[in-house]
Amino acid sequence: MRSDSGFVRALGVRQLTASIINVTIGAGIFVLPAAAAATLGPAAPLAYIVCAVLMALIVCCFASAGSRVSLTGGLYAYVEVAFGPFVGFLAGVLYALMAAFAVASVASAFAGSVGAVWRGANAPPMRALLLIALFGGLAAINVRGVKPGARVIEVMTVAKLLPLVVFVAAGIWAVNPDYLRWPSMPAISQIGRTAIVLIFAFVGVEIALVPSGEIRDPARTVPRALFLALAITTTLYLLIQTTAQGLLGPSMSTYAAAPLAEAAARVLGSGGRLLVLVGAIVSMFGYVSGDMLGSPRAWYAFGRAGVLPAAMTRVHPAYHTPYVAIVVYACVVATLAISSSFTQLAVLANVAALTLYLMCVAASVELQRRDIRADGTPFAVPGGPVIPIAAAAVILWLLSNATRREFAVEAIVLAAASLLYSIRKGVGQR
Repeated sequence: MRSDSGFVRALGVRQLTASIINVTIGAGIFVLPAAAAATLGPAAPLAYIVCAVLMALIVCCFASAGSRVSLTGGLYAYVEVAFGPFVGFLAGVLYALMAAFAVASVASAFAGSVGAVWRGANAPPMRALLLIALFGGLAAINVRGVKPGARVIEVMTVAKLLPLVVFVAAGIWAVNPDYLRWPSMPAISQIGRTAIVLIFAFVGVEIALVPSGEIRDPARTVPRALFLALAITTTLYLLIQTTAQGLLGPSMSTYAAAPLAEAAARVLGSGGRLLVLVGAIVSMFGYVSGDMLGSPRAWYAFGRAGVLPAAMTRVHPAYHTPYVAIVVYACVVATLAISSSFTQLAVLANVAALTLYLMCVAASVELQRRDIRADGTPFAVPGGPVIPIAAAAVILWLLSNATRREFAVEAIVLAAASLLYSIRKGVGQR
């Protein structure tokens, strides 16, 4: 199996856990509690539990695959090793769609949040300059090495968690128990429709796993970091939803733009509202910084597979980073962010993510069947095939709640990508 010998293995359990938490807790948790309450009311935690159970099943499969494949590329690399270059290419296309459009929309929301604090940022030229500076600065940091990029992520993880922890610690004692009583058990279809949107707050694991070629002892580090990060994020999400629901009650769905900021104002006044708004800005920045560490490595992996130009595989002689892939990716997503909004592509990104997760679940089974190994003893999925089958079943159930339009967009993109792949390979063979 190939190896990425040019990279430095600098990411341990702490750094990878922080990276996963950072890219998971992004813009979604500051907005989605209102959407969950609009459909399920006080029973909204049910949707979080469904998403957490699904992610736990998926994480088992990720941990198994990640402990067996230590190539840069993350999920794309897992699928490629398991099923070959064409299926791996399709997985990479799904990842590229999900990651690029998701980070562009979050960056767009970041610019809008900055504009709420400083009105001058709302002017189109200033907004464009802000986004260019955002991606340009993060590209420069990540070109200088994976360690500086990881340090930025650790700092941003603490900075984004602080206002959320303060909000929960202050607000949990002021909740109204009447606001938390369920009038009735919601229908399964309602839970599914809520979960297909809410899963946006849970995805992101795949971004943090892309620098697999730079993780120390992946057989040990990947499983520990995955499960630790999932436990922390799920606990925090449930506390946030419960606190906000208990403070705002039935009115929470009316504060769709900033439900947590409104809830914080109820217990901490205008200072609490400002704290949460600033926390949202920091969280969005943290998400983008995490994506800039992970996603360019997927473009490097595309170049390694011969799908993108070979220039994508160039590694900086001094910093040992895929600098061409980082710079090109930053230019592409900055362009998308200037013309995108947060809400336009959220569910579409979720459909791409779930389809990619389904492919990785299948890959974990195939890698185990073929006994593919990296360094160390691979992580053994408990229950044998039961976990992958359950994960696939829940993914398919969630996808059934998406619309035909979203599936049509994904199908068109994959068909076009398949055609381009066939043309490129045909030309290469000549």
